[in-house]
Amino acid sequence: MADVLSVGVNLEAFAQAISAIQALRSSVSRVFDCLKDGMRNKETLEGREKAFIANFQDNLHSVNRDLNELERLSNLVGKPSENHPLHNSGLLSLDPVQDKTPLYSQLLQAYKWSNKLQYHAGLASGLLNQQSLKRSANQMGVSAKRRPKAQPTTLVLPPQYVDDVISRIDRMFPEMSIHLSRPNGTSAMLLLDIWSKSNYQVFQKVTDHATTALLHYQLPQMPDVVVRSFMTWLRSYIKLFQAPCQRCGKFLQDGLPPTWRDFRTLEAFHDTCRQ
Repeated sequence: MADVLSVGVNLEAFAQAISAIQALRSSVSRVFDCLKDGMRNKETLEGREKAFIANFQDNLHSVNRDLNELERLSNLVGKPSENHPLHNSGLLSLDPVQDKTPLYSQLLQAYKWSNKLQYHAGLASGLLNQQSLKRSANQMGVSAKRRPKAQPTTLVLPPQYVDDVISRIDRMFPEMSIHLSRPNGTSAMLLLDIWSKSNYQVFQKVTDHATTALLHYQLPQMPDVVVRSFMTWLRSYIKLFQAPCQRCGKFLQDGLPPTWRDFRTLEAFHDTCRQ
């Protein structure tokens, strides 16, 4: 842990700065001692005043000298690379080519982003739970009581059932190529090429919307309905360049056709018109 804390800090200058702080405290103490003792140990008043002023000036000069020295050393000490180093990962900042391989700074940014995401997810979860309780109370006509949290369930389907569902969907959408693969035994994987990035902006937008649709169609207890619903939504793009926008009535807006399809009605909209 000591090595981590020393990352980005000049330890030699740090030790000298501690000594300078001690010297500065001593100088300040002598100033107050001088003020406390006042004028004494001289026979005449004039002699006591001159001695007091000389001693006071010497002490002030010492304070000024020690303060300047501390400021100089503070510039040499430096500071840690980050306020919250991630254990031994802080040693990554010792890389002499930090500008070319900024691993540590990127790691800290990811760590901060993860913490912020977790914080906002907690807030969103609390708000959604409150809204869910309110809807339940309004619909059922009973007071909103805290219900036990439902335990996650795992849905296991026989391979033959999965094959039959995909076969029926394949017959429903002859224009689309669907392939079922089992690379790791019984776990099935439906192959749809919606991840390869296109060179055309219109198809990039369609890919973004398809990713959103994958998150929208979620019904764990009825996976066949989910797949059919998504495939029906995806099939609506067969008229991508033929269907006008249902709001503005235009075929093109900023050089692009309506790329959004409503999840319920499958109607076509431009991005700016669907809001």
